[in-house]
Amino acid sequence: MRVLIVTKIFPNSVEPLSAPFNRQQFAALAKRCEVEVLGTIPWFPGVGLLGKRSSAGALSAVPRTEQIAGLHVQHPRTMFVPRMAHATWGPLYAASLARLVPKYRGKVDVVLGSWAYPDGFAAVLFAKALGVPAVVKLHGSDINSLAAMPGPRRMLQWALPRAARIVAVSRALADKVAELGVQRERIALVANGVDSERFCPRDRNAARTALGVAANARLALYVGNLKAAKGVLDLMTAARTVLDADPRNRLALVGGGEASAAVAQAAAALGAPLAERVLLLGPQPADAVATWMAACDLLVLPSWNEGTPNVVLEALASGRRVVASNVGGVPDLITEPLLGAMVPPQQPAALAAALVRELGVAYAPGDVAAKGARGGWDASAEALHNVLVDAVEAT
Repeated sequence: MRVLIVTKIFPNSVEPLSAPFNRQQFAALAKRCEVEVLGTIPWFPGVGLLGKRSSAGALSAVPRTEQIAGLHVQHPRTMFVPRMAHATWGPLYAASLARLVPKYRGKVDVVLGSWAYPDGFAAVLFAKALGVPAVVKLHGSDINSLAAMPGPRRMLQWALPRAARIVAVSRALADKVAELGVQRERIALVANGVDSERFCPRDRNAARTALGVAANARLALYVGNLKAAKGVLDLMTAARTVLDADPRNRLALVGGGEASAAVAQAAAALGAPLAERVLLLGPQPADAVATWMAACDLLVLPSWNEGTPNVVLEALASGRRVVASNVGGVPDLITEPLLGAMVPPQQPAALAAALVRELGVAYAPGDVAAKGARGGWDASAEALHNVLVDAVEAT
């Protein structure tokens, strides 16, 4: 089976740490079938002149082709109009890919769009032009946020029911996509996996020694994009209460993004000595993330919406408890108090109270991993492969 993947969320030479979940799942999928990736890059006239002043400008330096995790990746440029993105992105994205139809005609059995809009919308049109089925993989905010906007919602209501299969990473996402008109029998649940060699119970003190973290610290760790919808500003609002509660309490944030400056400003506003107990670590490679995971007492994820967050899977596999918003697929993961606690989204006071309480809970990491760890990427890729085969055979 020959699979062509269309997605804007995939690593490249400029953003090598982007979307590690797709890199890992698709590399495992390639062990079962032929896989080629169209890792699209947003483009508009003059974008290269922006340089690193914008993400689109920085991405203009991505080469046309790369080998990533053993996969052949092409980086076609797709038209993107700033300030009109959501109204025009889907059709422009699809039109930008139309020139590739002759290249792939007769050479592809199924098109997989990873991210509902614009990728999934365009994948349905691209597959129709090739005369093959389309499968659309959903992640979280592509349905929770984008599908709530009138323009994208109309296009998804047209496109998603025309896909042969929809892949959702949580039951909550499956329910939402059914509301867009997709028949239930066409929706498959495929859980993300975890790199179990990297994310597994490790000695906390050894990790803290390697990172220079005090042995007696009580460390809450955030890993992810720094943006408002991830709840990082809610976390910074909660930080004063958490840090005031015990001089051992610490907060570390791994990641970068549009709210980086606001997070840094909020940390500085705490003043000495509280600000000194907030560590802003920026983006980190996977091995460093695993070490910080081993060093922490708990992971915190105060998102406003989610699919099935991979960072929670990684924390549980590492034997670390989690405090997270009660959104999306999180209730499917934090199923008992041993694994952590859930709080309402966008309520910093509730978040602060939960962090203060849960940082004082003693637990055995091995017990958390035994109860909370899920399957690896090989099992996830196998499940995705079965959905793709089903889509091809049903056409």
